[in-house]
Amino acid sequence: MGIEGKVIWMDGELVPWGEANVHVLTHALHYGMGVFEGLRCYQGDDASYVFRLQEHTRRLFHSAKILRMEIPYTEDQINAATLETIRANDLTACYIRPLAFIGYGAMGLYAVANPIRTSIAAWAWGSYLGEEGLEAGIRVQTSSFVRHHVNASMTRAKASGYYINSILAKMEAKSCGFDEALMLDVNGFAAEGPGENLFLVRDGKISTPPLTSVLDGITRNTIITLARERGYEITERPITRDDVYVADEAFYTGSAAEVTPIREVDHRIIGAGKRGPVTHELQSAYFDEVHGRGMHREWLTKV
Repeated sequence: MGIEGKVIWMDGELVPWGEANVHVLTHALHYGMGVFEGLRCYQGDDASYVFRLQEHTRRLFHSAKILRMEIPYTEDQINAATLETIRANDLTACYIRPLAFIGYGAMGLYAVANPIRTSIAAWAWGSYLGEEGLEAGIRVQTSSFVRHHVNASMTRAKASGYYINSILAKMEAKSCGFDEALMLDVNGFAAEGPGENLFLVRDGKISTPPLTSVLDGITRNTIITLARERGYEITERPITRDDVYVADEAFYTGSAAEVTPIREVDHRIIGAGKRGPVTHELQSAYFDEVHGRGMHREWLTKV
């Protein structure tokens, strides 16, 4: 069953949800040349807030620049359109999907005159990996699909076509009875989930793969900031599969996944096989921030 809302912002105007359509020969549909973001709006005690809106929009524009796409709007216009879309759909909490892509026009690989289309959709969406997963943790399988190599793809861009790899990894893990996948880089080090960043805890210290291997996640950055404020030592380093197996705790982060504990990897129980104390502390701190109860009011944009 598909999602449904009232309107979608598309190319500068709000259009009815069912009329936000593109031609079947839209270039991005054939070749994957699009960039997108995923961010959330949360309901706080006094208002609804979009979490780190400016940072997400900035990354959208950086992704477009990497792929030599010029979005025909400013960052401020996209920020304003995001808030307009949320209000027009009467949402107090939601997931938000901005998208910029090469539109209908010339086919073939060289289509520099095609228009860059832009849309923003928002809909009510619960935890990506399940509410139970936020508390009990998820089961993860190492994927046979590796993350993109930096010389094969511009891995700093959040590009639509790159996620074919993630979809295959997710399908493989689910078909084997797991909740999510763990993708390695081309050197065999643990990189990230299909749509999440990875963190490990061992002996009270936190580690995460370096940015050369992973997407520069905004939730990742948030957790690093919150952990350091609480006195934790965080190291960005290459992580082997056996590092993951012997961790005291492990968790995934992402705008969709939020902060999700990992209780098992490749049939190895992680720590006590449940959400650990460090994960719980950082998860609670994260939810305090997104709901407007934390210290970082600069991360919140009121709807």
